[in-house]
Amino acid sequence: MKALGIHILLELEDCNIKLLDDLKQIEVVMLKAAKKAKATIIDSRFHRFSPFGVSGVVVIAESHLTIHTWPEHAYAAVDIFTCGKLLQPKLATAFLVEAFASKRPSIVELDRGIFFPNPKSAQDRIADEEGDFLKHACR
Repeated sequence: MKALGIHILLELEDCNIKLLDDLKQIEVVMLKAAKKAKATIIDSRFHRFSPFGVSGVVVIAESHLTIHTWPEHAYAAVDIFTCGKLLQPKLATAFLVEAFASKRPSIVELDRGIFFPNPKSAQDRIADEEGDFLKHACR
């Protein structure tokens, strides 16, 4: 079995409360995390909520990193989803735990897009699906 990507779900509890409400610093930290993972950064977008909390995304060629913070609970939820064998999402994970000074991190790693090797090419599989569609559509 192969996986198309790795998805790390990071629960950061007991974090630095001031940092969790600082949009600019969160963006800097998330961009550094993407660089630690050796990702190709495409874009980033962050928003600060009122009265507090930040959500943001770093879009990478290999997928994304997202964050949602709840400063009032000293908590952040982070997703790191990467595809490809060259990336190092675990380095980004370790960096984020340290950067947010989480005293109680929880890390769950999932393989995404698990499939069994298919000897047919993508073009052959598409042609088969189109043929099946036409068989059923023409009845």
